[in-house]
Amino acid sequence: MHTWAVQDAKARFSEFLDACLAEGPQMVTKRGAEAAVLVPVQEWRRLQSAARPSLKQLLLSDSARGDLNIPTRGNAKRRTVDLMR
Repeated sequence: MHTWAVQDAKARFSEFLDACLAEGPQMVTKRGAEAAVLVPVQEWRRLQSAARPSLKQLLLSDSARGDLNIPTRGNAKRRTVDLMR
């Protein structure tokens, strides 16, 4: 994977994009630290489809919904407390 400083990626964006399409993912660094990766759209779609669903997606999906067995109120037996001890 080729690494580009953010200034170079900005100044030579067409070359940056062409390298991504021809060679694959390209790393971008900002102040010497890895900041981002440019990937071809086919690779991005493959990664997205292979990713596990997020908690939000799971909670909003139909498979996460089901019948809840909530006991009816008022059926619990209460303990009596002997206050005369």
